[in-house]
Amino acid sequence: MTDATLKDASVRRFRRPAIPVSVALAVAWIVAMLVIAAFAEKIAPYGYTQLDLRNRLSAPGNVAHWLGTDELGRDVLSRLLVSIRISLLIAFGATAISAIVGTTLGFLAAHFRGVIEQFVLMLTDFQASMPFLIMALAVLAFFGNSLPLLIGLMGMFGWERYARIARGLAISANAQGYAAAVRQLGATPTRIYLRHILPNIASTLIVSTTLVFPEVILMESGLSFLGLGVQPPMTSLGNMVGYGREYITRAPWIMLAPATTIVVTTLAVSVIGDWLRDRLDPTLQ
Repeated sequence: MTDATLKDASVRRFRRPAIPVSVALAVAWIVAMLVIAAFAEKIAPYGYTQLDLRNRLSAPGNVAHWLGTDELGRDVLSRLLVSIRISLLIAFGATAISAIVGTTLGFLAAHFRGVIEQFVLMLTDFQASMPFLIMALAVLAFFGNSLPLLIGLMGMFGWERYARIARGLAISANAQGYAAAVRQLGATPTRIYLRHILPNIASTLIVSTTLVFPEVILMESGLSFLGLGVQPPMTSLGNMVGYGREYITRAPWIMLAPATTIVVTTLAVSVIGDWLRDRLDPTLQ
């Protein structure tokens, strides 16, 4: 090989991969959503429950209300900003609970083979076959609505995926040399799984998180749309869509603003998840 060929190969090896435009836009959107969620009350021009009865159902574009007002004269932009905070809080909280519960059960199934493993697999099969929306409707209708209950209930969605992935990868890791070597050095099972196995399978779990996160947003939106999610005076994206459906012909902006935000946010997370899957999959390198 010539020096020029070696130089070109070295440059390609150390050149940082370019991020596609779609992924860059998706990341920018998610960052913007996080900033809005953190400073929603400071950014909002009005209080999200503040009434302006003289400007009820005001169309978007006027100086006082850029995105218009709803049937009670509440500023749609202010409600949208606060709704983003609540919906992201539910989505992040529920996804974290789902990941922790599923990964823990997967590790338990991989470590305690036999009865415990079969019990965990039975739970995952039961969860996968259960219509989650119907179960959520029953729980919320029976126990009432509260934000902690809603987050905990959403956290029970999708954990079986983490359990299956964590179990399979942990069994594979236990069969490899590094886990056996650490075990022979006297490390406890907790240290082995948290300090050695978990970092090696984290990339796959992260990709799974990007798949569960948008589904949680859509599930919360669906429950709020049906009136069993976030309750007034608190607001969320699904809650706004639910209230806006009654004015879809007279004031479509009430529903279109939160609905567009839901679609773009879930699309952005999905785009990032697909890109991470391609980047973190060693078979595609």
